[in-house]
Amino acid sequence: MTRRDFLGESGGAVAGIAFISCGLMGGGGPTSVTGAQAQARRRDVAINGQRVKTVDVHAHCAVPEAMALMGLKVAPPSLLMASTTLANRLRAMDEQGIDVEALSINPYWYKADRDVARELIRVQNEKLAEICAANPDRFVAFASVALQHPDLAAEQLEDGVKKYGLRGAGVGGSVNGEELADPKFHPFWAKAEQLGVPVFIHPQAAGVASEVPKRFQGNGVLDNVIGNPLETTIALSHLIFEGTLDRFPALKICAAHGGGYLPSYAGRSDAGCVTFPDRCTRTLQKKPTEYLRQLYFDSLVFTPEALRHLVAETGPRQIVMGTDYPYPWTKTSVDHILGTPGLSDADRVAMLGGTAMTLLGITS
Repeated sequence: MTRRDFLGESGGAVAGIAFISCGLMGGGGPTSVTGAQAQARRRDVAINGQRVKTVDVHAHCAVPEAMALMGLKVAPPSLLMASTTLANRLRAMDEQGIDVEALSINPYWYKADRDVARELIRVQNEKLAEICAANPDRFVAFASVALQHPDLAAEQLEDGVKKYGLRGAGVGGSVNGEELADPKFHPFWAKAEQLGVPVFIHPQAAGVASEVPKRFQGNGVLDNVIGNPLETTIALSHLIFEGTLDRFPALKICAAHGGGYLPSYAGRSDAGCVTFPDRCTRTLQKKPTEYLRQLYFDSLVFTPEALRHLVAETGPRQIVMGTDYPYPWTKTSVDHILGTPGLSDADRVAMLGGTAMTLLGITS
């Protein structure tokens, strides 16, 4: 289906994800964000005088119509991709020097029954496809999937990629207390491997923090600051130790927030089975730390030393830029990569966008 056919069939701008028109920026014409006025404030990122295309793999949005099926409302409002909020998003991208965002939606639907989940995901993926079709030079998106129904999730991923042109899938770090490495999810992993598309793992509020809530009470937003990275750490560790990555060796998995704590203390994963061999009953094809070099990680680790260490543990070609927009964790993701010592120009180009472009099928 062509972009023209898709927008015509969908009726153009649909309630829930409205597209900014040139009229909102002082001009007329069709729904678009590529006019001269939109480009005027855009920061071009260059390395040694060569323009570099930048890609943010960690950017959130929401679809009100889909959330309404679960009795939920959008919060914060900046998750909306409608008129002025979209204008604000594009302005922030331009100011930071981000050319393309890969949109994803944090799962909130894992308790929905099959019929509700099917309809919710259909609505959500259609809306994601619409905004990408309307702004093809600025947005791509990860498909949503109902992972609580693994066979349905596999179908939704295939539809998302083949019917809607989405670039992979976004999933939570666990599903109703079940680990992503559970064999029940093998149909989904098999489909992702078959399609050759990335799966972006992002923690959610219903993960670790909901299972040990007392430990996260008190000052410091610990359910997020500690709980979210911890859920990702646990999810990745199970995928390694339960043999999921051996069973599906061509999987392209990208973890939010630098992979949580796993890359920071990866050596302990190797030492565990040596120290307690009776607790390691599954034979892996390689050392646990070696699997880190077949995973991908976003760059949202805040300091140059943290990014340098992440690169040392995983390799520079496994790092992609992430901002967590619209949550205000950082406004300097590009400069974070440019300013981290010890990276070559080729490393920086790969981390800023080169690796993500390959993963997501974005053309230069």
